[in-house]
Amino acid sequence: MATESTARIQAYSRKRPAALTPFRLSAYGQTQEQEPAQRNAELFYLQKQIQSQTPMVIVLEDGEIIEGCIEWYDRNALKVRGRQKTMVYKSAIKYMYKVGDQGQ
Repeated sequence: MATESTARIQAYSRKRPAALTPFRLSAYGQTQEQEPAQRNAELFYLQKQIQSQTPMVIVLEDGEIIEGCIEWYDRNALKVRGRQKTMVYKSAIKYMYKVGDQGQ
């Protein structure tokens, strides 16, 4: 019986992929070690857009465009409510702007 459980453990460990190397999520291409003033400015801006329910355009690094209001955020991600509710990693954001501010 001990050999059967050992065989299961070995089979399970072979099926699991090798450990992935950790990656660092960053806000808008910055490292996690942002200056406190820059971090506070980002938090203030996001909170202001959430409170006023400002329609935003978020352009991702791969060129995809997401439109909607920012509903929630944390250190690594934003939740955007548009046609669908979408969770976006901050590290995937190229830039963002308010709807209507494109030409300015």
